Amino acid sequence: MGKSSKDKRDAYYRLAKEQGWRARSAFKLLQLDEEFNLFEGVTRVVDLCAAPGSWSQVLSRVLIQGERIGRAAWEDKRYKAILRLRETGEAADLLPSIETAEPPAAEPREDVKIVAIDLQPMSPLQGITCLKADITHPSTIPLLLNALDPEYDPSSTSVEASHPVDLVLSDGAPDVTGLHDLDIYIQSQLLWAALNLALCVLKPGGRFVAKIFRGKDVDILYAQLKVVFESVVVAKPRSSRASSVEAFIVCSNFRPPAGFKASLDNPLGAGRKLDTLASASSGSVELSGTHTEDGITELDAVLEDLDLNKEVSDTRWIAPFLACGDLSAFDADASHKLPEGHISLDPVQPPTAPPYRQALEERKKMGGAYGKTKLGEVG
Repeated sequence: MGKSSKDKRDAYYRLAKEQGWRARSAFKLLQLDEEFNLFEGVTRVVDLCAAPGSWSQVLSRVLIQGERIGRAAWEDKRYKAILRLRETGEAADLLPSIETAEPPAAEPREDVKIVAIDLQPMSPLQGITCLKADITHPSTIPLLLNALDPEYDPSSTSVEASHPVDLVLSDGAPDVTGLHDLDIYIQSQLLWAALNLALCVLKPGGRFVAKIFRGKDVDILYAQLKVVFESVVVAKPRSSRASSVEAFIVCSNFRPPAGFKASLDNPLGAGRKLDTLASASSGSVELSGTHTEDGITELDAVLEDLDLNKEVSDTRWIAPFLACGDLSAFDADASHKLPEGHISLDPVQPPTAPPYRQALEERKKMGGAYGKTKLGEVG
């Protein structure tokens, strides 16, 4: 999290530091959980592109420490409101039945396993296994499987987890260039890398949540995800700025087709037919999802990889779009006036290895910002 004046006036930026979160993105996961109840019955999770660790921090506090935040906090608030209405006798007949007099207590879960992966180093978190690895490289799979199950044999040719996970999260995004088409394409490739890794460790019925950039023809991506998940929903948390193309794809009930074997050496969506199309059209394959000269789309190629003998309709499938989070919560796009006497808190976890570290060191050598020099050094 930065220290610019805009950041200081961002309510979620300030709330993150006040509540002890490493980044404001923690509220995005909490608001997604409020809508989809992501953590119900979950004990094994993989967090991809995890640095600086705000999503892993949420997982640690909910699953390992047993804190009631996110949907659990919302349920507690609703529970207490119903009790107050019942005590006053207002609309008692319309209130749902409640057996106990107190809301459920916070309890840590047993046999929790959480693995976080990122190219950047990440400061340790309670109960989190951190791996410094590239999710797009096949060598990451044995590292992940070994982290999930220490008895896994790295020399094994199998890329399937013996104890699959319940939930795979990915909050990764590329360093944006400002060229929206390029940024959206790179983000889609990062999502595909996360999906291919998730296919190796996700159990049937599991969930996959990942960041996407909404753009032209993104519905093709939704349709491709629908091949391996029963439900695909696009969600926009309240803490995600409306001015951003960012959203989150929530895929539920993983259902791998019969005979499908996950592999990063031959990833989903890059099979034989795409190669054939590329050579047939002199290396030009339409990525928009429209039909090529021989009437085949990228989605057809994915279906062939899965050996599904299904006829692909010309009609695109559009995923439902939901807004998450309390509508009365802070507006992420608003710039809130700082109260008089406000003191900005330091970030909970400063960057461990920021890409701009060298620039900061060079600026320090020059005596500060804009080439200013210290007193006594002026000739």
